[in-house]
Amino acid sequence: MRQTLRPASPFVTLPAIGCLLAACQGLPPPAPGPATGIEIHIAHINDHHSNLEPQPDFELRLDGVPTRVAAGGFPRLTALFKASSELPNLLKIHAGDAMTGTLYHTLYNGEADAVLMNTVCFDVFELGNHEFDEGDAGLRRFLDHLRQGPCRTTVLAANVEPAIGSPLAPTGANDYLQPYLLRQFGDIRVGIIGIEVRGKTMNSSRPLPSTRFHDEVETAQKVIDQLRAMGIRHIILVTHQGYEADQAMAARLSEVDVIIGGDSHTLLGDFSAIGMASAAGPYPTVARNRDGDPVCIGQAWEYAKIFGLMRVRFDAHGAVASCGGSPTLPIGDDFRQQDGSGTFVAVDATTRAHILDALRGTDARPVIPDPVAQAELLRFASRLDEMKRQRIGTATDPLCLVRVPGETTNRSAGVSGCENANRLARGSDIAQAVAEAYRQASRLADIALQNGGGIRTPLPRGEVTYGTAYTVLPYTNVLYELQLTGRQVTEVLEDAVGNYLDRGGSDGSHPYAAGLRWHLDLRQARGSRFTRIEVRARDRDDWQALDPERTYTVVTSDYLATGGDGYGTLARINQAGRSVNTYLSYTQTFVDYLQARGTVERPPAAEYSHQRVIARDGTVLP
Repeated sequence: MRQTLRPASPFVTLPAIGCLLAACQGLPPPAPGPATGIEIHIAHINDHHSNLEPQPDFELRLDGVPTRVAAGGFPRLTALFKASSELPNLLKIHAGDAMTGTLYHTLYNGEADAVLMNTVCFDVFELGNHEFDEGDAGLRRFLDHLRQGPCRTTVLAANVEPAIGSPLAPTGANDYLQPYLLRQFGDIRVGIIGIEVRGKTMNSSRPLPSTRFHDEVETAQKVIDQLRAMGIRHIILVTHQGYEADQAMAARLSEVDVIIGGDSHTLLGDFSAIGMASAAGPYPTVARNRDGDPVCIGQAWEYAKIFGLMRVRFDAHGAVASCGGSPTLPIGDDFRQQDGSGTFVAVDATTRAHILDALRGTDARPVIPDPVAQAELLRFASRLDEMKRQRIGTATDPLCLVRVPGETTNRSAGVSGCENANRLARGSDIAQAVAEAYRQASRLADIALQNGGGIRTPLPRGEVTYGTAYTVLPYTNVLYELQLTGRQVTEVLEDAVGNYLDRGGSDGSHPYAAGLRWHLDLRQARGSRFTRIEVRARDRDDWQALDPERTYTVVTSDYLATGGDGYGTLARINQAGRSVNTYLSYTQTFVDYLQARGTVERPPAAEYSHQRVIARDGTVLP
């Protein structure tokens, strides 16, 4: 067993990038001496989801004062990757979900993402589940774009086995996908293994039935053992399965040293100094593998807003000796604060200097976009500008994004008015608004159903444009109308929650509805979680108890209607012929809803699908 100390503190303040594990415990660091091992630097991102431009109105709180600024954007990430290029033994990693999320994907089908990624030249790109949203052929199209650049990025997915003759394996299993990459640093080889989330990709995306997805842990250990047999003593996993799954996997594996992950859009680090208190854990998080040795775990939030930089030092025996790092939130310098009327306006020179001084020592820093990446982005942006600028309405309230009420991650961090959204029983405001748009678009529906993961961003207060709508609802789904009994409606709700509580699937399946409301107790077993289910049928103005024998019309996306995200009851009803494809684009439905109303706001409390929620830890959410 490797004998190495681990941090005791849940958060580690890292002024640069480094924290000896002994020092993190408050113990004296080891006496200085000659370095006998190797030090590896890992620069990484994940889940950029075609978010190539910066978020224009990201809100920081400096000394309690709301301050808005442009944040992230791929050209700023490229600048940080290039700035780290002088670090010794550097690996550049993308942990998946490059595609699907904005108009850049809708219009360019992966080309824009590939070109911007090639301004970084990643060593490895691990497939995310959304890479399969348009099937194996759509993924191959994206990978072909990636290959057209100069970088020759290795695409990893050790547990994905495409059939020979299929788009991802036209002549051989490794035509497009590799199980691992070996990098040589001096006389030491480092193994980098890629692992794709299995169930979520199979159930929530559209891979070919012939493409096989193997167990994540079993595959990881098998490949680790292969590399160890080759004499490799330094093992890095690049996964796309989520922060909690990474920690659980670490405990089940032998001889793993580092896990760089994605999928759960997890913010790690301590951003409280700039008013972001929603981080899920320290950066890096240090777990223990099956041998009892430390495993350094990192993830870099979402949407091209965080640049992760980890430093791992190994001793002469290949054991982790130190583990540190820092996540960086790259921002602009277009600082805006509220004037006397509450409008955000550009700050004066004195205030700007004060803001810059307040940012010193935090993990937010002004970054000048890389000019090459910026030029490429402008080339693609020119075709989008006219479409994106078209105003379709106004949000009079911020519509916050939540998947599961009570979840630890605030997916609306940075949106004013959404600071505590994830801790409220009502859950996702934007999911409620989208469901209501569906219900109004259908001429028959009693109930509209929307999964929380099908909505990608919150909706800030203010003007809503066509581009905003396609950022909120970025996919190519259409609406289906299905005939369900009340009993089947209850089964659908249980399917949705059971997908992640019982089957280990994505919590993006969590249900929201218009015309339907309930009480939910996440502590209970399947069949007892939903109570007091009430419906406001299309022919009535009042709420009534859901009748198990009555037939209701439910409108939802084709994705859920065909069984995506574990909605098996809907799939069976669809297969039985009790459904109709309306051919209404789900995004255009939301656009039409906004244009007809002029405004969108939070619904009255009685309209929310979640009327009472008890979280998994027993907390009754307010």
